[in-house]
Amino acid sequence: MPTFTSNDAQINYQTFGDQAKPALVFSNSLGTQYSMWQPQIDALKNEFYLVCYDTRGHGASSAPKGPYSLEQLGQDVVNLLDHLNIQKAVFCGISMGGLTGQWLAINRPERFSHVIVCNTAAKIGQEQAWLERAALVREQGLQPIASTAAGRWFTEGFIESNAPIVAKLSNELGLGSPEGYASCCEALAKADLCEQLKEIRVPVLVIAGQKDPVTTVSDGQYMVNHIKNSALFEINASHISNIECPNEFNQAVQQFIA
Repeated sequence: MPTFTSNDAQINYQTFGDQAKPALVFSNSLGTQYSMWQPQIDALKNEFYLVCYDTRGHGASSAPKGPYSLEQLGQDVVNLLDHLNIQKAVFCGISMGGLTGQWLAINRPERFSHVIVCNTAAKIGQEQAWLERAALVREQGLQPIASTAAGRWFTEGFIESNAPIVAKLSNELGLGSPEGYASCCEALAKADLCEQLKEIRVPVLVIAGQKDPVTTVSDGQYMVNHIKNSALFEINASHISNIECPNEFNQAVQQFIA
């Protein structure tokens, strides 16, 4: 797997498709790795030059001691584009990756033609809860989080009928880096872009899961109300909508970019 150095981290990434095509970057959610985008890789690799990476602290990327900041997570993406000599790309991020996308739209708009933020919010959860989760993970590892993740990620019906997919994601979370996960929790604790959304001028698509208990349709609507050139797409899924409803997700992405 190729890696590159971004400040203090080794970032693992993979590209798919023809680099002459428009570039589309995918950014994973907390506790997952870039392989979570497999349904999108399979569907879109002939149409785009896909760039997938493991957020610092996740997957095969290194996990330098944190806390991390949202600015660091965003700068890693800019550094990856520089490393690949990509001047402009489409960005698609889910949950934590969606916050990264908002930061990029605010702070590095010249590098993106379109930004897609999925199952996310301008501020996710409460600072104290994230700091408590970070402390728990450093103390007890990721197993307690992994054992309950499926219920936050997917609807009951999906969990029942897709046991192997759910087990794989839960296992990967359990085997991840506690320091990397905790350091990303600390980034999420501080991340609050509510006041800066109005600065965004890049076209933004917000994808919100109708059954998402973590980042709700209301969170999505808030973003659309405050971002000038934006649209809301509701999807009949929970928090990891790109896996739960891949066909609808892929179609929304393609139509928005077109």
